[in-house]
Amino acid sequence: MSSRKDQNAAARLVREQIAAEKRRKRTLYITIGAVAALVIAGLIGWSLYASSKSGEYTAPRNTNSAGSGVVAGAGPVTVDEYVDFLCPHCKAFHDDYGAQVKQLVDDKKITLVTHPVAYLDGASTNRYSTRSSAASGCAADEGKFAEYADALFANQPAEGTAGPSDDDLVALGKTVGLGDAFGQCVQDKKFVTWADHVTTEAGKAGVSGTPTVLVNGKPVQATGPAIAAAVAEATGAKPTPTVS
Repeated sequence: MSSRKDQNAAARLVREQIAAEKRRKRTLYITIGAVAALVIAGLIGWSLYASSKSGEYTAPRNTNSAGSGVVAGAGPVTVDEYVDFLCPHCKAFHDDYGAQVKQLVDDKKITLVTHPVAYLDGASTNRYSTRSSAASGCAADEGKFAEYADALFANQPAEGTAGPSDDDLVALGKTVGLGDAFGQCVQDKKFVTWADHVTTEAGKAGVSGTPTVLVNGKPVQATGPAIAAAVAEATGAKPTPTVS
């Protein structure tokens, strides 16, 4: 009888050990599965983050080879202007000297490259700097960047407020002859990544504020007379007297 009891006890012990081993393996598999799921989720998250930071962008037509600015004219001297459509000083520069700079373009003295940066999103409650820059990209894609930039500066919101909505930006485009393709471009946020690219490249170039103007890569004062003088010096010509 004792021998049978010992055998039963031994068999029970073996069954318990087998059951414990199964539980251990089950727990191990569940743990491995959970860790694998976390790893996969992490890889997916990192992939999404990396793609958003990868610098990929779509540039509109009529931009320079670096995709960092909109080009007007084909003169021998390159003038780069960095502006933010929410910047009051940029509006003053545009209103006071925009016509003079445009004349230099029309006279085929300069190639004007306008970089619509988005430095002032923090001074807007709805990222107006980025959205207006992206919308200007849509206008550039349709060949009406200058006209739309004029309209943006003419309707500049105050810092610290909400800028025009996307619908408002589309409506503003209609006032300068932009149509459905422009409107769809704005609503689709097609050039938001481009606005980010323009801003990033400006920072890499050492541009820390707006307006900033470079003539053949050299910084000059953001005034019409200073730009005209620098252009004249670059071409070896005497500057035409202007009234500031």
